[in-house]
Amino acid sequence: MDSNKRRRLAEQVKRFRARFVQSVGSVLGDVIPSKLLMQWVTDEVDVWRERVYSPFTTLTLFLEQVLGEDHSCQDAVARALSTRVADGQSPCSLNTGPYCRARARLPVGLLEHLGREIGTRVCAQQPKEWLWHGRQVKLVDGSTLSMPDTAANQKRFPQNRSQKTGLGFPLARLVAIVSLSCGALLDWAVGPCVGKETGETALLWGLAQKLQRGDVVVADRAYAGYFMVAWLIQQGVDVVIRQHQRRHTDFRRGQQLGARDHLVSWTRPQRPTWMSEAIYANMPESLTMREARVAGWTLASTLIDPQPVSKRELFVLYRQRWHVELDLRSIKNVMQMDILRCKSPEMVEKEIAAHLVAYNLIRAVMAQAASLSAALPRQLSFKTALQILNAFEQNLRCCPRGRLACRHAFLLAGIAQARLPNRPDRVEPRAVKRRPKPRALLTKPRQVLKKGLHRKQQTLQKHIDQGLR
Repeated sequence: MDSNKRRRLAEQVKRFRARFVQSVGSVLGDVIPSKLLMQWVTDEVDVWRERVYSPFTTLTLFLEQVLGEDHSCQDAVARALSTRVADGQSPCSLNTGPYCRARARLPVGLLEHLGREIGTRVCAQQPKEWLWHGRQVKLVDGSTLSMPDTAANQKRFPQNRSQKTGLGFPLARLVAIVSLSCGALLDWAVGPCVGKETGETALLWGLAQKLQRGDVVVADRAYAGYFMVAWLIQQGVDVVIRQHQRRHTDFRRGQQLGARDHLVSWTRPQRPTWMSEAIYANMPESLTMREARVAGWTLASTLIDPQPVSKRELFVLYRQRWHVELDLRSIKNVMQMDILRCKSPEMVEKEIAAHLVAYNLIRAVMAQAASLSAALPRQLSFKTALQILNAFEQNLRCCPRGRLACRHAFLLAGIAQARLPNRPDRVEPRAVKRRPKPRALLTKPRQVLKKGLHRKQQTLQKHIDQGLR
């Protein structure tokens, strides 16, 4: 890389860091260090031409696009025009074609590396007071995302089999590992929803190797299978999960630890067809598990000692699993990732990665605000943090460097004030009061119905022409 490119890239990195409150003396240290960020860009993009949409400019606009309310490429191009005019450069065209082609050239590896690295660094630098018994608790859950109905997307992410061709949308499955303490997303996997080995547990198999020894995984009963638990134990990871509905629990058996709290031995089942004989032979023949019934739930855990972790503590910890549901809701609803916009599988993966990078950047800022205000990150509002960050974008972009620290302080203080109300045991019905507008549902592909409407229009026009004669 020549000196001019390096100088421009360094200036862009400084602005990017300032946008997300990464200045000298940051509370949690450098979540996105300048030198590392420049190195990641040069590693993923070996050679590039200096143009309007350089790799880092495209990356920044892509993240601003998913952070904004509009989410359109036209909005991203308008931001590029505004930035160039503010910097005294020649204005660029408002045509979205060059920007879309620049996004297509942007390596997906850069987005994925950046997202995972930010999440890992936030989690590693958080205060020990945020941890559970001094240990990292990681939440696991999955969700689905829909996308435009194109042939390429249907091939990679087929629609639900119960839907007719032309009436459904391609679906992608997302499985994420999220830190309970700081809310950062540590790793994720994306796959189709149809086909063999495409379920949430299958995707988690690829992610389990990245868990660290000493972690505690909290998940729902979809992950309560014998082989998944055994695999996590082999990684040195403890689990707290809800007992699967097909597994019978008899508290009269096993070693009693207390009322409806005992140790039992799970026996290895027969080898499933998807598992190789070598992996099956490496699985233990039995597992010592703790089963406890509390508040109507039966929990299964590898935390077998009742002295440091009582049955009540298991229940309180498992109830916090709901945070991962709220985190996925924040990504899908607040950040509008529920319905993707890209029309090719490659761009769909980039769009997902861009949303998750932006999510981790917001979590990094929230962690700093929580640390400064003696609060916990989970006590702060994610949506308000996003709103304040977007409101400060222009303020930070035009801010002199000497005043940057002061404006960062005001931004963090604003986020710290957005405390969530304490609503213990809150419940809400899974229903909405406002009725949607009554619209007919498509029963045939849209193109077929449009051809029928065109024929009706042509017939009507013929009758009108005959009447005029």
